[in-house]
Amino acid sequence: MTEVDVPLLAIRDLTVAFRTRDREVTAVRGVSLEIQAGQTVAVVGESGSGKSTTAAAINRLLPGNGRIVSGEVLFEGRDLAQASERELTAIRGAGIGLVPQDPMSNLNPLMRIGEQIAEALVVHGQSTGARAKAIELLEQVGIPEPERRAAQYPHEFSGGMRQRALIAMGLACRPKLLIADEPTSALDVTVQRRILDQLEQLTAEMGTAILLITHDLALAAERADTILVMYRGEIVEAGPAAEIIARPQHEYTQRLLRAAPSLTTVSMVTKLAPADAANPAEVANPTDLVRIEDLRKVFTLRASKSGAASEFTAVDGVSLTIPRGQTVSIVGESGSGKSTTANLLLGLEDITSGHILFDGTDLTSLSRRDLFAFRRRVQPVFQNPYAALDPRYTVEQSIAEPLRVHRVGTKATRTKTVAELLDKVSLPSELADRLPHELSGGQRQRVAIARALALSPELVVLDEAVSALDVLVQAQILELLAELQRELGLSYLFISHDLAVVRMISHTVHVMQTGRIVEGGRPDDLFTNPQNPYTRELLAAIPNPSGV
Repeated sequence: MTEVDVPLLAIRDLTVAFRTRDREVTAVRGVSLEIQAGQTVAVVGESGSGKSTTAAAINRLLPGNGRIVSGEVLFEGRDLAQASERELTAIRGAGIGLVPQDPMSNLNPLMRIGEQIAEALVVHGQSTGARAKAIELLEQVGIPEPERRAAQYPHEFSGGMRQRALIAMGLACRPKLLIADEPTSALDVTVQRRILDQLEQLTAEMGTAILLITHDLALAAERADTILVMYRGEIVEAGPAAEIIARPQHEYTQRLLRAAPSLTTVSMVTKLAPADAANPAEVANPTDLVRIEDLRKVFTLRASKSGAASEFTAVDGVSLTIPRGQTVSIVGESGSGKSTTANLLLGLEDITSGHILFDGTDLTSLSRRDLFAFRRRVQPVFQNPYAALDPRYTVEQSIAEPLRVHRVGTKATRTKTVAELLDKVSLPSELADRLPHELSGGQRQRVAIARALALSPELVVLDEAVSALDVLVQAQILELLAELQRELGLSYLFISHDLAVVRMISHTVHVMQTGRIVEGGRPDDLFTNPQNPYTRELLAAIPNPSGV
C-alpha cells in the first residue's frame, strides 16, 4: 500500500468496555471503519448504540471507567491506542479537532469565551493574534457581535450559542480530522446549515476529514459521503449515503428511516384526536390555561472595557395563549428569545413589563407559598440533559424528588410511580439505581422527562426536550406526550428548532425572531403557505436527504 492509499483514520476491530460496580460491560464490539482525507463519514444510531464511545476512543478521551479492550486506532498510520499521553496531547486539537456534545460541561464557566478559543490556539503554538483569530472564528460560526460576545462568559450565551463556541474551538487549529459529536443538535436549522456549510468549506480548502456523530439521519444523508449505522455497539450497515437512504438493507436502518420526522409526516394532533368528544364545543373552543400579554424582558449587560453597561431586549412585546389540552410551539433561531419566554413563564426570570396569567392569576402577584403551589402545576424539561440531573442522585432519586418535595405519596408508592414513569419513557427498570454519568445523553433526557411528569402537571414547558434523542426514541416520546395530553388534558409549551417535530405535535405554532413573534397559526397553514420571509428561510434550511 502506498502512502497515498493510507487512510487518514483507520479503526480496526475496536472493542471498548466500561467497568460498572459489579461487572465490565462491552459498549463497542469489533468496530472497523476508514476515513480518507477530505471525506465526511457519518455514524448514526440510537442513544447508547456506541457511536459517541467510538468517537471518544479515537483520541483516548474515554471516561475513567472505560478502556480499549482490543483493536487499533490508526491516525496517519500511528496507533493512538498505544500512544503516550504526551503524543496524544500534541495530536488533540491540532491533528484531531473535537466538537463535543455537551456545551455546558465542556466550557469553563470561569473563562470568557474568547479566551477559551484563544487558549486552543496558544496550546499549539499559535499565540500570535490568537484573540483576533478567536473573534474571527466566532463570526464564522454565526455568532452576532463576535467582538462583544468574545468577552462574555458561557452562562451569558444561549444553548445554541454555546454549541457554536465549541464548534469554533474545534476548528481553531484547522485540524486534519474533525470529530463532530452531535455538533448541531442544539441549533436551529438556519444556523445548522450555516455551520455545516462552513465545515464543508473547510473540507474543500484544507482536505479536512469529518467524522460526524448524529442521530439525525436526514442530516447525515444530506452531508456525508458515507453512512455507518450502529446498533448495540456494532456497525450493522455501511455504504454511500445515497444508497443507504434509497435501499437500506438492515431492519434497524429501515426502522430509523420510518421514524425520521418530516414535514409530510402525519400530525400526532390529528392522529390521536378523540373520535368523539364528550363536549365538542369545548374541544373546538378550549379555554386558555395561559395568557401572555405584551411580554418584555430586558437584560442589563455588563460594561465592557471600552464602554458603559448596555441593555439587551430578549423578549419584545410577545403575546400568545396556551389553551387547555393543547400544544403551542415556539420556533426560531438560537438567541431569538424563545427560551427566555419559557423561563419567564416558569417564573425563573423576572418580567420587565407585560403580564403572564396562569389560570387567570397574574404570576407577578403570587406569594412565595402560591409560587410553590404553582410550580407543582407547571413543570419544565430543559434543553441540556447533562445539567438537568443532580450527579449525586440515582435515577430513582431524581424522578422521585418532586414527589418527595411536594409530599406526594409514601416511599413505597413513590418507588412504584418511578417504575411506571421509567416504563412510559422507554427506560428499563434496572436503570433506577444508576447515576447520571452511567447513562447516555438520550437516556438522561428521558429521565428528565419522566421527572417532569411525576407530579401530573397541567402545563409542561419543553425546551428542546427531544433534540438530544435519536429518531426512534424521539418518536416514542412524542407519541407519549400526545397520548398523555389526550388522556390527562395536559397543555404543552414546546420550544424547538426542529420544524418537522413541531408540525407533528403542535396545535399552534409561533415563529420568533429577535425577540418578536413574526408569524403564527396552525402548523399546516404556516408550513404550506408561510407569509414571513424568515419563516420561509427556516423551511428552506431543513435537511433534504433526497438531495444526496
